[in-house]
Amino acid sequence: MSIEFIWPASLAADGGVIYIAKLDGKDVQCHFSYEALEDVDPDSVFGDALEHFSKHQLILLSAAEKKLLKGLSHNG
Repeated sequence: MSIEFIWPASLAADGGVIYIAKLDGKDVQCHFSYEALEDVDPDSVFGDALEHFSKHQLILLSAAEKKLLKGLSHNG
């Protein structure tokens, strides 16, 4: 299984963040909800979702990679 994360992150309609990955050559949309972003660093003052994502990008993409490797992706 080949996973490649493609920059840039973008703001999702629900206030979270969308980040595109290539999974075996196919585009996969990784969605990080606003709540998930808050959970990564609950003691920080949370404002801009993209800024918060950038600050914790390695942790969040690592979690996304683990889910993709376990087959925990879905449509929609």
